[in-house]
Amino acid sequence: MDYPNDQAPGAPIRSGIPEHGRIPKYYAVKAKVASLIDELGEGGLLPTERDLAVRYEVSRETVRQALRELLLEGRLRRQGRGTVVAGPKLEQPLSLASYTEGVRRQGRRPGRSLISLDRFPCPDALAPEIGVERGEPVWHMERVLLADDERVGLESTYVSVARVPALDGEFDPDSSFYRYLSEKLGIGFGDADERIETVLATPREALLIGTPPALPMLLIHRLSRDTAGRPLERVRTLYRGDRFSFTAHLGQQA
Repeated sequence: MDYPNDQAPGAPIRSGIPEHGRIPKYYAVKAKVASLIDELGEGGLLPTERDLAVRYEVSRETVRQALRELLLEGRLRRQGRGTVVAGPKLEQPLSLASYTEGVRRQGRRPGRSLISLDRFPCPDALAPEIGVERGEPVWHMERVLLADDERVGLESTYVSVARVPALDGEFDPDSSFYRYLSEKLGIGFGDADERIETVLATPREALLIGTPPALPMLLIHRLSRDTAGRPLERVRTLYRGDRFSFTAHLGQQA
């Protein structure tokens, strides 16, 4: 296979065009709009569907399908009644660093908005994951994740009340939970297991994050342990698929 000289590393081979050369009409329009996006730059206002249909001599439905994919990929975003060029995706490292630290490293302002903080008896399935017995009290903290005041995710944290007894009184829900554990309680993170999958948000989750239910989400399950190896927390985090990518450094094992 011949590779174009200007093939960008990581881009689809031959720009995703099949060897037989026949491509769907919407995909050709999508490629043209993608070039227009590069010209406009972040925040640039895209022409209307009608204007694009006239420009590319296609139906509005063809334009709509092309824009739908670019919206799902995070290249565009809705703003009022118009469509503008989105900024680059947030890169979140797959590490023990907190969300706050990851966003701040990219020059964005992290934040969280508390939805609920509840205390309840621990059910069977959760007990071994956070190192408690069935029926012992646990906290569930749910927060919307923010980046420069934009809603980008939803986080649910489960932790034993015995480990964090004053969570409802002395913790600022807009701040880093990891920093609170480390600096206030002297609890250090040792390691964690994470699992990533692609899901669709429930109607409630989509409402809290402010996205359409059809927008793909990246779901991360995390089980964390302290430096002594004891279970510490269970976290379920939804990230907007159009606003996040994840990075990891891989090394050869001994």
